Amino acid sequence: MIVASICFLLWSAPGSVLSQMLDASTASVKLAFELCAVYAVWLGILELVEASGMSEKLAKILHPAIKKIFNIKDPATEKLIAMNISANMLGLGNASTPLAIKALQKMDTGSPVASTPMIMLIVINATSIQLLPTTVIALRQTAGSTSPADIILPTLITTIVTTILAIFLVKLCAKFIKRGKKI
Repeated sequence: MIVASICFLLWSAPGSVLSQMLDASTASVKLAFELCAVYAVWLGILELVEASGMSEKLAKILHPAIKKIFNIKDPATEKLIAMNISANMLGLGNASTPLAIKALQKMDTGSPVASTPMIMLIVINATSIQLLPTTVIALRQTAGSTSPADIILPTLITTIVTTILAIFLVKLCAKFIKRGKKI
């Protein structure tokens, strides 16, 4: 695609190829630095949450929901899932990924087939309820939006609906799979 784009640009506006490439690379580097700053702030906040013991409190608050949804017994895995969900709620998908990977490793039984709790974690990460979509707000602010936070309410409504639907569908599929194995 890159080669095709450059060829098309050479054909349509040969004099602007170099300037367009330089402008795009400058914009990319600028965006990367701005997003790094946003992630640094939020990762720092998550580190403070962990150091202050709030992650244990969050795990206790989310414990009934995590137990009902995931049906796991390991408190360390519950804590990782709680931190993963809270990072996703803050709109930090990239910061939550390592927590999800650690939780998946703890849930791994060595089977080549993913368990229902593993699938549930992946699905919840894909739909993730976002109270504060920080990455999207940062992207909108970088792009010059006059009100980058206007997406908070629509994002919250959409992510709540999709997460609830996703949890329901995973539970439904798990029941059908169990029923199929008994037959």
